[in-house]
Amino acid sequence: MLISELSARTGASVPTLKFYLREGLLHPGESLSQTRSAYDETHVRRVGVIRALTETVGLSVQQTRGVLEVVDSPGPDLYTAYGRALGHLPPAVPESDDYPRARAVIERLGWAYEPKHVATRQLEQALAAAEAVGVPLDDERLAVYGPHVHAIAEHDLARVPREPDAAISYAVLGTAAHEPVLAALRRLAHQDIAARTTTG
Repeated sequence: MLISELSARTGASVPTLKFYLREGLLHPGESLSQTRSAYDETHVRRVGVIRALTETVGLSVQQTRGVLEVVDSPGPDLYTAYGRALGHLPPAVPESDDYPRARAVIERLGWAYEPKHVATRQLEQALAAAEAVGVPLDDERLAVYGPHVHAIAEHDLARVPREPDAAISYAVLGTAAHEPVLAALRRLAHQDIAARTTTG
């Protein structure tokens, strides 16, 4: 298919597709002439991934490129690749020598974890931010959150494909695309509870 058909198939404008190509997010098509290239289903899928990361998840071009580099060249270890990819997802958190808030919470939950993992840093920053604005997360609330979040993670990981490349793509893109869904569902649950309370 030509770029105009790729545009029609994906809903991305031709200028947007050319931007993806220039930025290296979308792999080149098969050259037909100096000005024309042919694209295939791999391009259709890739555009869908790019749009999900940039439009749904809200990643910058640089962050999107970083995630796609991990998906394209994951290496042999899913856990390491997953950590690399998470480093490109928001929130970006600088490294530190220790993450005392996060460490205390994770250890109370009894979870195995890597002290320097990007998610540990992100939890530290999130807990500190909640404290800073006067809505700290106490032990009771975190004890409620923990098992539910763990159950979600178990459900997610049970569906990871067996093939290494597909597994890393699923884990990385699933994390990026599903976290906004969890946030939206939580807000809708608040709305539902409030409605039931006021009408009850």
